[in-house]
Amino acid sequence: MPLSDDVFPAGLEAVFLENRAKLLHFLRARGAGDAAEDLVQEIWLRLSAARPGPIASPLSYLFRTADLLLIDRYRSVRQAHRRERAWSDLNAGDGAGASDEPSAERTVAARQDAVRVMDELDRLGPRAAAVFRRHRIDGVAQRQVAAEFGISLSTVESDLRAAYRAIRDWKERRDEV
Repeated sequence: MPLSDDVFPAGLEAVFLENRAKLLHFLRARGAGDAAEDLVQEIWLRLSAARPGPIASPLSYLFRTADLLLIDRYRSVRQAHRRERAWSDLNAGDGAGASDEPSAERTVAARQDAVRVMDELDRLGPRAAAVFRRHRIDGVAQRQVAAEFGISLSTVESDLRAAYRAIRDWKERRDEV
């Protein structure tokens, strides 16, 4: 309720205005945090709209109102979290009608990309492509790959660098399209 210069608040409104800082402190101490200002504003709006009759202990009335609003807010937030959690659980990847598998289009596109990458690797030469496949696809350690191919570790690393560069260049060309 806006106040003009010649109207002074009386009764409960006056007690509210005198004790606004105490109400804020009370709400923050009870865990309202940043919501304390909103709750104090809500108290003011309720006072302005309700116009209760005479109150024997107005300060106690205001603190009780603040406490009840804080409890309502807590319950509301808790219920919202429950709804969110229930919705998330229901709509997680294992929900009815949902699948963790990629769509058919994505599967086909991934297979086409894999063929193109292998073509790029084959352009490097049979050894570099085989070293890449053995290390990155089969998961064999670089030292073991070097021993299997009868080449040095630095040659394995060089072949892998060339393969990574070829894949990076292919991805850049693909992304330009």
